Amino acid sequence: MRLGVLDVGSNTVHLLVVDAHPGARPLPAHSHKAELRLAELLDEDGAIGPLGVDRLVTTVSDALQAAEDKGCEDVLAFATSAVREASNADTVLARVRDETGVDLAVLSGTDEARLTFLAARRWFGWSAGKLLVLDIGGGSLEIAFGIDEEPDAAVSLPLGAGRLTAGWLAGDPPDPAEVKELRRHVRARIARSVGEFTRFGRPDHVVATSKTFKQLARIAGAARSADGLYVQRALSRKALEEWVPKLAAMTVEERGNLPGVSEGRSAQLLAGALVAEGAMDLLGVEDLEICPWALREGVILRRLDHLTSAEDVALN
Repeated sequence: MRLGVLDVGSNTVHLLVVDAHPGARPLPAHSHKAELRLAELLDEDGAIGPLGVDRLVTTVSDALQAAEDKGCEDVLAFATSAVREASNADTVLARVRDETGVDLAVLSGTDEARLTFLAARRWFGWSAGKLLVLDIGGGSLEIAFGIDEEPDAAVSLPLGAGRLTAGWLAGDPPDPAEVKELRRHVRARIARSVGEFTRFGRPDHVVATSKTFKQLARIAGAARSADGLYVQRALSRKALEEWVPKLAAMTVEERGNLPGVSEGRSAQLLAGALVAEGAMDLLGVEDLEICPWALREGVILRRLDHLTSAEDVALN
């Protein structure tokens, strides 16, 4: 069957169309995305303003049309931290439902972490052993750890690259005092959750998902995305520690000229790097591998698992 997954994230609204059936890996057929950066459009009361809501409704409508054009049998639509934490979330969801017919499922932060973990587990397989998964989005940082497909520990922290950039880094380039204060904030927040993971012992394999980690790995020398999904891409803490002060000294335009860094994400790269560096340091990670699959694939895999269960019940 052909499925569409509509991910209303803190940075982008992304429709991924895949050909999938139980027992097989989902094959990407089409991608449609728009950068809204909802995490940066919150007002002083934490609400998504009228302009942001209008743009969201229009973008969801466009994505639905793309899904129809590509022959999707069903569209799995969900929203993450920007909508979840908006003070007017109910109003936003009602407006999207009334004007597009899409009933957005709002994932909790823990669900985000669990579904991303599932995707990473399926990608790397059982031979990866105890898996530690890190994901930096626009609004939140997800961390999950475990040896099965369901993690033993999963947390979501309000440390997304877009959120932190909007709230902490005003200058271009930012004032060194701003960077230092943000670094302190990030590490203090991560440190509160470290014990939830270290009590399970050291992981056998550490992986990271998300555009932020992919871009950090790319500027540190990893292969281009054009080289394909199956090329191994890694990021070391040592390389990251060397890049953080360089990124802090750059303007947004200069960061946008780095290999693999998109113009729309260049402003957030420094905040993302501070979060990545803090997480790797506090969790004792020297090196990690980039996983091509993340939350959207996790949602697809969970749906296929449910289809398989339903078929088994019907057969029995």
